[in-house]
Amino acid sequence: MHISITGLKPKGLVGYIRFWFLAIPSFRQAQTAPGNLHAEVRKIQGFQCTLTAWESRELMLNFLRSGPHLKAMKTFHKIATGPTYGYESDTIPTWEEAFELLMEKGKYY
Repeated sequence: MHISITGLKPKGLVGYIRFWFLAIPSFRQAQTAPGNLHAEVRKIQGFQCTLTAWESRELMLNFLRSGPHLKAMKTFHKIATGPTYGYESDTIPTWEEAFELLMEKGKYY
């Protein structure tokens, strides 16, 4: 299974508003996307984090490149900053494990 972890910090008040305007539909899309096995959000140390698990990386990429998530990605650099990290695993990490991986191995944008 493919695990995807993100931790984003909105840029300023306008970025914060736009972030949530895009994040809510994107998360709803993830929850119902083909191949999604798990989807959670949590605020950790000022980061708005998502933890998702997918049947495969290919199905995750199909989600990533469509609908509300694609719209959010096109605006991302204007509204937020932060790391993302994805990897293959047989288990879904705890939030503590996920955030540690994100901070250690995540790629910042």
